[in-house]
Amino acid sequence: MGHGAGGILMDELIGRMKGILGSTYLGQGLDSALLPPVTGSLAFTTDSFVVRPLFFPGGDIGKLAVCGTVNDLSVVGARPLYLSSALILEEGLPLETLDRIVFSIAEAAREAHVEIVTGDTKVVEKGRGDGVYIATSGVGALREGLDLSGRLAAEGDALIVSGRLGDHAMTVLGLRESLGFDSGLASDCAPLNGMIAALLESGAAPVFMRDLTRGGLAAALCELAALRGLELEIDEEALPVRDEVRALGELLGIDVLTMANEGKLLAVLPAPAAESALAALRAHPLGREARIVGRVLAERSAGTAGGSVRMRTASGGLRRVTRPYAEKLPRIC
Repeated sequence: MGHGAGGILMDELIGRMKGILGSTYLGQGLDSALLPPVTGSLAFTTDSFVVRPLFFPGGDIGKLAVCGTVNDLSVVGARPLYLSSALILEEGLPLETLDRIVFSIAEAAREAHVEIVTGDTKVVEKGRGDGVYIATSGVGALREGLDLSGRLAAEGDALIVSGRLGDHAMTVLGLRESLGFDSGLASDCAPLNGMIAALLESGAAPVFMRDLTRGGLAAALCELAALRGLELEIDEEALPVRDEVRALGELLGIDVLTMANEGKLLAVLPAPAAESALAALRAHPLGREARIVGRVLAERSAGTAGGSVRMRTASGGLRRVTRPYAEKLPRIC
């Protein structure tokens, strides 16, 4: 508890983390980071991370915190610039565990080309913090001339998913519940700003993007459909899903459409731009498994308030896609 009390122990802990993060802005020693001017409009987002367990194949809570915030900025067309990171630590947390998480934050920030410019640290009593919680905020510069909104989606637009679905959810679930399966799965946790920049620079301009976190593809599609009463259709056989993820989902009664991802996005593009967008995504390491999974059928769903989403199944039938009522996998991010 002394490490959160504002004295010498706290100064030592903060200095330890600053040394790992290595940001020049953290060295200012002020109550606020003083940042250089940015041309144009800004995007701002905030998020918190409570994943259990703290470490999992493909990532950990530190990497997740950086990537999740970077991705929220990126899918609105912003170039992520600066992040804050506030850590709530539970009394008794080993310093080696904290070091490992902060090193991961620093490495993920370098990969995403963003800087951690400010932060906060609090310590709570043992039994009240579950190890570590992290809250992050991010600032990005919006690209000039880019306007992304689900309200711009129109009949005939293509629906593209950037890669295989469900890897993060099944990885965390398998580790958390000690299911004992040897699938070799790893979380897809990754910063998407590089892949999105490649897509935008290709000239294939999306009208809407969304990262597929809690609620998965189903939540993103239903939210899109509801914006303008759109009718959307996806093809089950076109969905990029690992066989082991699909099998585990069926075994556990979890729909792959609702599984959380931490390194995948949905992009909506006019049909003429779909193939060039697909090529741009597949040319990037994070988009090699990108697929066109469906399309916008109509701008107004006849007789259906709030829009609708359906999936053409492998057997040729049609199934309604809905948002999950509640999260089947809590503490997934």
